[in-house]
Amino acid sequence: MLRHIDRGDQGSAEKLSALEADHDSGGALPAAPKRRGSAELSAGKLGVVMNLPTLATLALVLAYPIGYAAYLSFHKVTPAELRRGVFPSVGLGNYQRILSDPLFLLALKNTLVFTAVTVVAELALAIAIALLIGQRQVWTSRVTRFLILLPYAVPPIANGLIWSFMYNFDFGFLNRLLFSAGLISKPVNWIGDPNTALFALTVPYIWRTLPFAVLLVHAALQGINPELFEAASVDGAGAFTRFRHITLPLLVPILVVLLVLRTSFAFVMFEEVLAITQGGPGDATWVAVWYSYKRSFAPPFDIGIGAASAYVLALIIGALALAYVTMIYRRIE
Repeated sequence: MLRHIDRGDQGSAEKLSALEADHDSGGALPAAPKRRGSAELSAGKLGVVMNLPTLATLALVLAYPIGYAAYLSFHKVTPAELRRGVFPSVGLGNYQRILSDPLFLLALKNTLVFTAVTVVAELALAIAIALLIGQRQVWTSRVTRFLILLPYAVPPIANGLIWSFMYNFDFGFLNRLLFSAGLISKPVNWIGDPNTALFALTVPYIWRTLPFAVLLVHAALQGINPELFEAASVDGAGAFTRFRHITLPLLVPILVVLLVLRTSFAFVMFEEVLAITQGGPGDATWVAVWYSYKRSFAPPFDIGIGAASAYVLALIIGALALAYVTMIYRRIE
């Protein structure tokens, strides 16, 4: 056995020496044969494979609830049907009912007004604050970066309760502050007046969600090459000209993302209504999500109507997001 191994090793050494000699003399070593089935995946296929666990998780967590809600929107689902466990099909009846309901149309109108005010104000404030805290020569910029994050850490319901106390007609801090500054002569019923209640909801919402927009814009500003501003300054461009022709165009991609996100989130605003006005006074602050909530979980507890209104809202959000992206990127091209 030992002799056989020694002879085998000697033969292998002779073959290796022959190969090395052939390589030294200019010959190339023979390429290793390719194994069948070992072809590398393309970038697209590799991306799909890597995202399969995430897609599977999203399908389990989101697909079933969304699909079941769609099923309920085409059926009559009230406490009586829930007790029997049988949901009669109504076809498009639920959708016809909400689209002919004046209260739903009012809630949709309030949602559009609320979204327009909050999105425009938030984007403008985000750009202004991000530019301010990005100024290194301003010594307070570091403190401002820390303070701007505080509202984002406050839970939405707690934020609503805080502002409901500030808006209080009898002992609210806001009326007291404005009265002391001489801006008002008598208390203002901010959340009790139908003319001001909806706009009063925009302030706590913007205060809570603004830090997210500021962080994104601030991060985008850090990615702009400072040499562009230096070259523009050398050419005599002022601060406004540099902002208009350099900063703003380079911020367009992140502003598109913010526009879509902020519109989507503003359309589904719920916590401030629940904590501050609960839809009042009257129906002045009914928004689309509040309508879905009240129709589903308040008498007469028609979950089918609530599901249908939620799907109408989702379609509107999707259409707006698609319109935003298409319009902005057409201008860029």
